[in-house]
Amino acid sequence: MAGDIKPVVVISKCLGFEHCRWNGEIINDEFVDKLAPHVDFKAVCPEKEIGLGVPRDPIHIESSRGELSLVQPATGRDVTREMLSFCETFLGALGTVDGFLLKARSPSCGPGDVKIYPAGGKSGAMDKGPGFFGGAVLAAFPDLAVESEGRLKNFRIREHFLTRLFAMARFRAAARSGAMRDLVDFQASNKLLLMAYNQSELKLLGRIVANSERLKVKELIPLYRDHLARALSKTPRYTSNINVLMHALGYFSKDIAPREKGYFLEALERYRAGNIPLSAVISIVNSWIVRFDQSYLRQQSYFYPYPEELAFISDSGKGRDL
Repeated sequence: MAGDIKPVVVISKCLGFEHCRWNGEIINDEFVDKLAPHVDFKAVCPEKEIGLGVPRDPIHIESSRGELSLVQPATGRDVTREMLSFCETFLGALGTVDGFLLKARSPSCGPGDVKIYPAGGKSGAMDKGPGFFGGAVLAAFPDLAVESEGRLKNFRIREHFLTRLFAMARFRAAARSGAMRDLVDFQASNKLLLMAYNQSELKLLGRIVANSERLKVKELIPLYRDHLARALSKTPRYTSNINVLMHALGYFSKDIAPREKGYFLEALERYRAGNIPLSAVISIVNSWIVRFDQSYLRQQSYFYPYPEELAFISDSGKGRDL
């Protein structure tokens, strides 16, 4: 299901695409390598785009009286205006995009946790925030999945990023036809996913699709997209996912052996404790879906939210949010 369309992802060029870091290095990232066959990447290096060479003296963010500047301490050069101009031009002309994967802690790309120094940079960092490009992305695309490669080492954050990324791409494909039946089908196939994420928004989305006001589809699509993005904006609670999985168990409870049920419930407890990813528990249900040819659950994106090749990537982070 997740393989029907490739999400479009803007990515920092230094993450495996070009030796463009300030020191001339490139970052080879396992997650990026695994993701590459399943998405269309648009790689960008804002620092190169504004004329900074490779290698180059590093830049950092400085704060003076609440105003942030992007400065190259070794030369004293201020590239704030150039960077702001690039961000506006690039993001304004971007076109189709489903998410962003940006370099962690970069003063240009970082979506968060970037060090901010006092003016002159003669002492340690005084604060943290997004980089200039990363901040512009968050402001321009608040409804899309935006993450750094560093945070995606946490399997819960990674699952949320992938689920959100592929769900928005699937909606884009469904909305492209402009046909009401495709919007109805999207709602139906994502019911359990939305149930896990946000039940209030699930009900609102259901009312939008019911279309009691008889609006035209072109009027419904942006309204639906807005509420879909809201529904997917926050990582679902453990209890919400467990409720959906227990609901799925009900489809097989009469057919599976007691040992199988016990194994599943044990896996749920391990997931609740943050010791295994959600995908590990879903894989058990998927085996039953195939075994018993459960047509309804097979159509639910909750059990195939993104390509299964991305489900089990080595993890150096804890299951709980960073």
